[in-house]
Amino acid sequence: MSASAVGPGFALLSPGSALLQPACGRQHCTAGAPGLSRLRANRSRGVAAAPGSAAAAKPASKGAASPLGLNVVKIHCQNEAVYQYHVSFSPDVECKSMRFAMLKEHQAVTGDVTAFDGAILYLPVLLPQLVGLKSQRRTDGEEISITIQMTKVLEPSSDLCIPFYNVVFRRVMRILDMKLVGRNFFDPTRAAVLQHYRLQIWPGYSVSIRKRDGGLFLSVDVIHKVIRSDSVLNFMHAIYQQSASSFQDECTKQLVGSVVITRYNNHTYQIDDIDWNKTPKDSFTLTSGEEITFVDYYSKTYGITVRELDQPLLIHRPKERLTPEGKRQLNTILLVPELSFMTGIPEKMRKDNRGMKDLMYEMSHSPKQHYARLCSLLRRIEENPDATRELMRWGLRLDKDICRTQGRILPLERINLRHSTFTPSEDLNWNKEVIREVCISTIAMNYWLLVYPKRVQDLAKELVAVMEKVCGPIGMQLNPPAWVELKDDRIETYAKTIRCVLASEQKVQMVLCITTGNREDLYGAIKKLCCVQSPVPSQVINTQSLMGQASKMRSVAQKVLLQMNCKLGGELWGVDIPLKHLMVVGMDVYHNHSRTTRSVIGFVASTNQVLTKWYSRVVFQMPHQEIADSLRLCLADALQRFPQVNHCLPKKIVIYRDGVSDAQLDTVVKYEIPQLQKCFDTFADYKPSMVVVVVQKQISTNFYSTVAENLVSPPPGTVIDHTVTSSEWEDFFLLAHCSRQGCSVPTRYICVLNTANLSSEHLQRLTFKLCHLYWNWPGTIRAPAPCVKVQIAPLAAAPAHVPCWRSHCRVSPGGSLPPTPGIAPLATASGSYVGFREAPGHRPPASDGGGAEARLQAAWRSGAEGRFPLPRPATAGPPGRRASDKSSRLRCSEKRAKGPATRAGSERTPLKVRCGGDAGQPGGLPGGLRQLATAVERAHRGRGGGLPPQGVR
Repeated sequence: MSASAVGPGFALLSPGSALLQPACGRQHCTAGAPGLSRLRANRSRGVAAAPGSAAAAKPASKGAASPLGLNVVKIHCQNEAVYQYHVSFSPDVECKSMRFAMLKEHQAVTGDVTAFDGAILYLPVLLPQLVGLKSQRRTDGEEISITIQMTKVLEPSSDLCIPFYNVVFRRVMRILDMKLVGRNFFDPTRAAVLQHYRLQIWPGYSVSIRKRDGGLFLSVDVIHKVIRSDSVLNFMHAIYQQSASSFQDECTKQLVGSVVITRYNNHTYQIDDIDWNKTPKDSFTLTSGEEITFVDYYSKTYGITVRELDQPLLIHRPKERLTPEGKRQLNTILLVPELSFMTGIPEKMRKDNRGMKDLMYEMSHSPKQHYARLCSLLRRIEENPDATRELMRWGLRLDKDICRTQGRILPLERINLRHSTFTPSEDLNWNKEVIREVCISTIAMNYWLLVYPKRVQDLAKELVAVMEKVCGPIGMQLNPPAWVELKDDRIETYAKTIRCVLASEQKVQMVLCITTGNREDLYGAIKKLCCVQSPVPSQVINTQSLMGQASKMRSVAQKVLLQMNCKLGGELWGVDIPLKHLMVVGMDVYHNHSRTTRSVIGFVASTNQVLTKWYSRVVFQMPHQEIADSLRLCLADALQRFPQVNHCLPKKIVIYRDGVSDAQLDTVVKYEIPQLQKCFDTFADYKPSMVVVVVQKQISTNFYSTVAENLVSPPPGTVIDHTVTSSEWEDFFLLAHCSRQGCSVPTRYICVLNTANLSSEHLQRLTFKLCHLYWNWPGTIRAPAPCVKVQIAPLAAAPAHVPCWRSHCRVSPGGSLPPTPGIAPLATASGSYVGFREAPGHRPPASDGGGAEARLQAAWRSGAEGRFPLPRPATAGPPGRRASDKSSRLRCSEKRAKGPATRAGSERTPLKVRCGGDAGQPGGLPGGLRQLATAVERAHRGRGGGLPPQGVR
C-alpha cells in the first residue's frame, strides 16, 4: 500500500505497494490542488460570496465569434457520490503513520481504495452509519478502538474531492514511467541532448485537475526542463580557475538563488547559502536518532560514492511548515555539490544566438505540435490497462480529445498620434506609422551628453548624424550633444566622467552612453550611477547594435529617440478612453532571490484622461511578504496628484494587481481592498467607485484557433469568459499580443471587486486598450501597461544591477512631497522618473550631502512648466580648490564643433569634452561646466563619493 502526499498529511491508499510516511521527506502539491484543510476553509467561508466580486454576468457578447481549442480535457465522474467519514482512535494515536497502518489492516471493511489524512476518510462506497474496529499498537501491544462515522455525502465533482483526484492522476503518470520533478512530470528517456552546450532537455507535462464553469477538467501543459550535464562542483571549479582570489564571494554571488536538481531522487532545491565549514565527512542525525556521515549515507541509501571529500555543502532552507500539532517546523537541508546539477539556461548560452536557436527548436512547439503532444499523452493513458484501471477506481473517465469551444475576437483599437489616427493591421504592429508620424508630445533635447570610448569616435559621429536626420518626422528637436570622449572603456572611466559632468551641470537632460561588447557589469554601473547616485535619464547603446547596414543604424536611431523621448516625459501614442474621470492603478510586489532582502511594492497611477502620464512610488516590506502593507499611503498620494492635471478627483478607479495566486485572492479582498478604500476618508465627501482586477501571467491555459480544422495561434484580442473560467470569481482569459513563435499563452484577469458596475464587456475592452500603451514596443503586449510600468519595484530592490527595463514613469509636478517610509521618488528634468533613493529615516547616499531632501521638496513645490530641476549632488572637499592643481591627471579641453551656434533657450556652442592626458587648464567652459575640472579633481581624490564596484549585478 502506498501513500502520496496531497496536502498537509493527506494520503491516498491503494493495494500492492509500500507505505510511505507523509511526515517525512518532501511533499509535493500539484498546481490548483491546495491542502485538504485549506479546501475545507474555502468551502466554509464562501469565497465566492465576497462583496462586489461578481457584479457582472458572464459571458459577454461583443466581438466576432472564433472557434477555439483549449489544452484541457473534460473529466466525467461515474460514481454517484463520495462519502466522507470521521475516524477516531481510542486511546489516541499521535503518530500519523501508525494511524495509516492501523486503517490498512481493515481493508476488508473499508475496501481497497481509500483517501485518508489521519482524521478524515473518503471512500467511494457507503459504510454503515457507525463502524467499530479493533487494532493492536505495535510499539506496546495496547488495543486501540477505531470508530468510523459518516459525516457527509459529497458530489463527485465537489471541491473536497479534487485533491485526491489529483493524487489519482499523479499515480497514473507514475504508471506511465514519468518522473516527478518538483510538481511536474518528465520523461528523461526522451531527453534531447545538446552535446556542444552540455545540456539535456527533458520533455514533460504539467497536469492538474480543476473545477471550472464547464465542469471538471484535466489541465495539461507541455513543458520542458533544462538540465546541465555539469554538477555544481564542476561549476565551482570553473569559478576557481577564473577568480581564485575571490573564489568564495564569486561562488556565493553566482550560486545563491539558483535551482539545482539531485538526480538520485529527482528533487529540485533553491540554493540559499553555502556552508564553507562543512564537508561530506561531517555527520548528521537521521530520524531514527542514528549519527551518520554524508559519505556513508549516500553510499548506503543510493549506492553513490562521493569522491571529493573536502567540498563545501550547499544550504537549502525550506519554507516554514506547520506540524499537525500546530508547531512551526523549519529544517535546513544540506546538499553535496558533486551530486547536485545546475538547471536552467546558462548565462553564457543566453548570449549565443545559435545556441538559443537550437534550444528554442527543441522547446518551442507550434499549436499543431502542442496538440500532438497532448493527444500522445491521452493515447498512452487509454492504451495502458493499469492507468485506466486506476482512474476507474474513483469512477473517473477522460474524453478522448481536448475541449473545444467558442471564443470572441475584440474589435481593433484606434491608435492616436498628434495629427492623425489609424487602425493597425491584424497583427497589431504599428512600427512603420510611429516612426513616420509626429508623436503626441515631444521634449526638446537641448542639452544632452554623448559618452563614448575614443576608439568608436567615428561610430558616435555617424549615430548623431543619423539621429539628426530622423528626429524631424517624429517631431523631436535635437540639438548637438556635449561630446564626452573617454580614453578607454573601463567601468571606472565611465563612472568618474559621468559623475563629474553631472555634479557640475544642472541642465543635463539625458546621458547617452555607447558601450563596446555585451557587458552587464558596465551597464549596471552606468544605471546605478544615473538612477541612484546622480539621478538623470540615461540610455545605453551597444556598438554591436550600430554596426552593419545603414538601414540598421537608422532603425536603431529611431527607436533610441523614441525611448529617450519617453524618459524625458514625452508621449508617443494613445488610444480612445471613453470612461471619463478615470484613474488606472498598477501594483506588484517584487521578491529578490535572497530571502533576507526586503521585498518591494511597486505602485503606479495614471494622472491624465488618456492614460499617458503616470505617478510612481515604491515601498519596502518584509522579505517574501506578498500582500502589500502601505497601499493607503500610495493611493492617497496619487489622488492628491490627480486634480493638478484634471482639476477634479477621479470618479472611477480601476486597479490591476499583478502577481497574486488563487490562494491569495480572498486575502486581497479582505485585507488589501479595505486599505485602499480607507484613503477615501481623507477627502471630504469623496466616495469613488472601484474595480480591482488580479492579473495572472503564470498560467498553463493555452488557446488554439481551430478554423478549418487547422490549429494555429489565435489573433490578438481573442477572449474567452466561459467554460474554463472560475465558478467562484468573475474572470476571463485575454490573448492581447501576437505570438510569432510557439503556442499562444493568454493572461488571466480575475475581478475581485466591482463597485463601478462595469460589465464584463467594458472591463475586457479597457484591459485590451491598456495592452496598447507600452511605448517600448509598437504593438500590443501580454499584460496591461500599468503592470509593466510597475516594474520600478525590481529597480529599487536591486539598485546595484538595474534590469533592462525602459518603461519609465512620469511624476506629476506641483504640490509637496509627503514623508515616505522606505523609498521616495527623485524628480528630474521634465518630471520623468529616473530612480529612487532612501527616504528620511534611512541612510542617504554618500554623495548626497544631506541636502537632497530639501532640494526634492523645493522641486515638488515649484514644478514650473512641468519640469523639475536636477538635484545637484553636494561636492565634498575644501572650497576654493582650483582645477589647476597638479595632482589632477584628467584634462578637459573644449573644442568647438563646426557649424553655426544653436539656440537652446540661450545660444551656446556644442561642447566636446575629452578625458585623459596631462593636467591642464580648462578654458571657456559654458554654464556649470566651468567647474568641471575642479569636480574631476575632487572625484579623483575620492572625496565626491565612491565608485560602484566592478562586476556589480
